[in-house]
Amino acid sequence: MTDVASFNPALRSLDCFDCGASCDLSQPRSVCPACARPLVARYDLGRVRATTARDGLGAFGSDLWRYRAVLPFAPEFAAVRLGEGGTPLLPLGRLGDLVGVAELWLKEESGNPTQSFKARGLALAVNGALAFGVRGIALPSAGNAGSAAAAYAAAAGLPCRVAMPKDTPEAFVLETRAFGAEVRLVEGTIADAGKLVAEWAPAPQWWNVATFKEPFRLEGKKTLGYEIAEQLGWNLPDVILYPTGGGTGLVGMWRAFLELAELGWTQGRMPRLVAVQVEGCAPVVRAHAAGDKRATPWANARTVASGLRVPSPFADTLILAGIRESGGTALAVSEEDMLDALHEMAALAGVYACPEGAATLAALRQLRRSGEVGASDRVVIFDTGSGLKYPEAWRLALERRGPVEGVVS
Repeated sequence: MTDVASFNPALRSLDCFDCGASCDLSQPRSVCPACARPLVARYDLGRVRATTARDGLGAFGSDLWRYRAVLPFAPEFAAVRLGEGGTPLLPLGRLGDLVGVAELWLKEESGNPTQSFKARGLALAVNGALAFGVRGIALPSAGNAGSAAAAYAAAAGLPCRVAMPKDTPEAFVLETRAFGAEVRLVEGTIADAGKLVAEWAPAPQWWNVATFKEPFRLEGKKTLGYEIAEQLGWNLPDVILYPTGGGTGLVGMWRAFLELAELGWTQGRMPRLVAVQVEGCAPVVRAHAAGDKRATPWANARTVASGLRVPSPFADTLILAGIRESGGTALAVSEEDMLDALHEMAALAGVYACPEGAATLAALRQLRRSGEVGASDRVVIFDTGSGLKYPEAWRLALERRGPVEGVVS
């Protein structure tokens, strides 16, 4: 049973981006009841501005809950917390000089619970399940989301079911099972895993916390934008490159920057958002280049970066809108360039990254060559998770290893 008192009084409604329908919080909400598209949270930001001082955010801690005024839950709601968020923004001086940008920063997400950025979204989704009185959660996952969901479900005392592609790296499967989740492996991609979840864990007994199949994972990823803004002294960067599979983080950051502007906490031009994909699976890149509002499914999706192997992102309209409204772009990098960037991040910056994160460095090189990113731009790239979970990617990267430019012999 939903406890409306669990929700932030500034949370006005859950609205559909596609058709404009609006839902209240009186019952569990997943997708839009009118058109089955994603729901997004809307806040009374005037109320937030009147009751919350930017300089007083630390009252709620140093993790992502410091932004509780613009998150879905009331201050007195006893949230399940594992230390999510509050990750560093690291200067990459050597790599910045090598690529040719004035300032290069890395948002290093591997320090999150379960070693990836997925903890942000799943923390909010699982707490949403508790607030809505849901008895169990389920989702398809290519890796990090499954282990994060399982960890928060364990901490919340909720059963969890996860469907994963059969070729998901074993580290993810073991971690997810270690937290007590039921795991089933399927042939194909995350899209095929999603079909299994619909049959194996049907509503209303199970709450589907897949990307954009409920409204609160987006709110957790939104905190990336708030953290980047605060860590740069509330002066936003010029460009942010984000590895885009399901796209929750890209959409969440754009919503954060819009909220920050309305709150008056930041001023000036907002960052250009760049969706980074790989040539083996680039549905958003193709749709953006064609000027389409929707992305068509990508056939035979292939990449060692399992988080980027999302052939049909459910929130394609939101992703494409965020790119275009920010004046950004979308581009795909080759598997080889991504693997070379993976090695560079370790050898030149001491970062044992995941391949999805390395794709953002490879994309930055492309944008510098084309002139779409200038030498004076302030740029943020991402490492979305620990490279320790990707032994095959690192084996391939090291097989390509040669002398690295910038290393003194």
